[in-house]
Amino acid sequence: MEGKYTEEAIFDRENFTIQSLPLGEYERCTFKSCDFSDSDLKDRKFSECEFENCNLSMAKLMNTAFLDIKFSNCKMLGMHFDDCNQIGLTVSFENCNISNSIFYKTKLKKTTFKNSKLHEADFTECNLSGSVFDNCDLSGATFANTLIEKADLSTSFNYSIDPERNMIKKAKFSLNGIAGLLDRYDIEIV
Repeated sequence: MEGKYTEEAIFDRENFTIQSLPLGEYERCTFKSCDFSDSDLKDRKFSECEFENCNLSMAKLMNTAFLDIKFSNCKMLGMHFDDCNQIGLTVSFENCNISNSIFYKTKLKKTTFKNSKLHEADFTECNLSGSVFDNCDLSGATFANTLIEKADLSTSFNYSIDPERNMIKKAKFSLNGIAGLLDRYDIEIV
């Protein structure tokens, strides 16, 4: 990979909307309250990094590598995780707004989504096996040919998942969430 190598650096309140983050590899770095909105993160590699209170909305992720990355309290609207380098893609999200983001065909086994908003997120053909959606709002999220086996959605809400179009074996849902599995039948549950 071309560019510089940066290790254990802290980026605080940096604005990368005008001048992009330099091309390179970032290992064990922390990004605090940085603005990456609509910026180009193409071909950057992030390993064991943390993004806290950052705005990454609409950032371009073509061939971006996210290896063991933690996002907390981040605004991440309209991101195309399907453009990321899929090799070793491992991320976790806590208190994030990831609405309108695309996860099409991504492999996100055992991924944690905690206290996050995922309105209109697209999980079509995504592998979410063993993932945990802890207290997440999945209003309008798309699940089609999605592997959700052994995933835990028992504390999440507003999802609509068709069991006939997704693989949901041994997935966990709450009794309150059962309605989201029956939406296609247009029945009223009282």
